[in-house]
This record gives sequence, C-alpha cells and structure tokens, in this order.
Amino acid sequence: MLRLRAPSDDLIREFLLQQGKLGFSYDSVGYSSHTPPADFVVDSTRIKLGEGEQIYRLAVESLKNWDQFKLGWVKVQPSQVPIQVGESVAVVARAIGLVWINACQIIYVVDESGPVSRFGFAYGTLPDHAAIGEERFLIEWNHEDNSVWFDILAFSKPRHFLVRLGYPIVRLTQKRFGRESTNALLKSVMNLKKS
Repeated sequence: MLRLRAPSDDLIREFLLQQGKLGFSYDSVGYSSHTPPADFVVDSTRIKLGEGEQIYRLAVESLKNWDQFKLGWVKVQPSQVPIQVGESVAVVARAIGLVWINACQIIYVVDESGPVSRFGFAYGTLPDHAAIGEERFLIEWNHEDNSVWFDILAFSKPRHFLVRLGYPIVRLTQKRFGRESTNALLKSVMNLKKS
C-alpha cells in the first residue's frame, strides 16, 4: 500500500487483519531456513555482536523488541508484536517521497540450545507488499569460541510495478537495510549492556 503520509495505528490494524486472511504471496514459504529458491535474489548480512551469554541474551531481547527496524526511514507497526508464528506486521518505509506499507507474517521461530544457541524468526510477504519473498533474522551464540552473531538472510523479487521500474535503486535500498539493520541491533545491544 502506498501513501503520502504515515498511516494511523487503526489503518495498520485493519490492513493487517485483511492481509492476514489472504495467505503468502509466494510458494517457497519457509525456504529461508535452508536453501533459498533459485529464482529469487538473495541477500545476506552478518555482524559480530560480541562474546558471551550476556551479549546473546541482550541480542535476543533487542530482536524481540524489533530494534533492527528502528532506523528512522523504516519501522515495524505495531511495534510490540510478539515473535510468534502467525503474527503479522507492517514494515513501513519511506522511499522516493512515498510511504510504503508492506504486509508480512511470521512463518517460523528459531529457539535452539546446544553447541550453537540460536534465536530468531522469519517472516514472509503477504499480497500487499512491494516485493515477494522472505526474510530471516537470527542471533547465534557459538559456545566453542563464545562469539555472538546477528545474521539476516533474505530472498526476494519485485511485485509492485514501481519496484520493477526502479529495481537498481531498490537493490541499493535492500543492501542499505541489511547494513543499517545489523548496526542498529549492535547499537541496541551495546546500549542495553551499558544500562
């Protein structure tokens, strides 16, 4: 959905209620958990957050708060959606003078312990999204070397005609999101550690 101004909370609620009934806009649902489909563009961004259990727990808290979306030009609404399968969110982004409201739904949640502890989730696009595809956000704590990482994996292709028309700019924006999102989560973890 395109708008000239930011949407109200009521508009977002109604939008997500309608979109959630329609199902995903692509067939490869859940593929971000293993091998992305060959006919999509794949983006991967990874950053080391630090070391140890405290950093891992703070990173999980930041991810649950959707801090990776607190970038100024993009955000998630509603902002307090729990990380649970079936929950829907609107990714609201400002680009080319417009407000893009993109419907997504959480497909799966990762919560594993073992030699590598993992927490994260993936969401997929619903019909009213500028693109088609999936994005996974994952915190990993490798107990062998004590390192904690934040990883984003996405596969997508354009759906909206403006996205197809401006695809080179869209690709730059997707890469920008990966960089800024990983840095936003790192900043959130460092701020939580200080407090």
